[in-house]
Amino acid sequence: MLPVTIQVPTLASLPAAAHQVQVAIAKSGCQVVAFEGEMGAGKTTLIRELARTLGIGDDVSSPTFALVNEYRDGRNQPVYHFDFYRIDSINEAERIGAAEYLDSGYLCLVEWPARVAELLPEPRLEVRLDVLSAEARSIQITVIT
Repeated sequence: MLPVTIQVPTLASLPAAAHQVQVAIAKSGCQVVAFEGEMGAGKTTLIRELARTLGIGDDVSSPTFALVNEYRDGRNQPVYHFDFYRIDSINEAERIGAAEYLDSGYLCLVEWPARVAELLPEPRLEVRLDVLSAEARSIQITVIT
């Protein structure tokens, strides 16, 4: 099943891609999903669409300054969304309790995971977004062990 590559030719095809990501998460059994990609690749946009497929009704936005946002999925389970772009150190991530969130057993969606790599458990799912054009993206999903 994994690895898998999803082609996203336009923004209109993003909901279908998000559904495929959700299926990959479910099949992998991984609760930590690391979203990799350059600035502007669409990590938060993909997470917003993924949130819809999970039944999250809240407005999903990047937790750039808060570092973590908590949502509730359609089964009323917590989903944690991290953005470690502005993190200054592993110690800062530890102070906000990142390790406890990541080990909670609940779904954790992590932007800029390389900044806290030593805290990320294995196995985990990696979702890599590559920019092909203004709207087109290629998404590679792999399990990191």
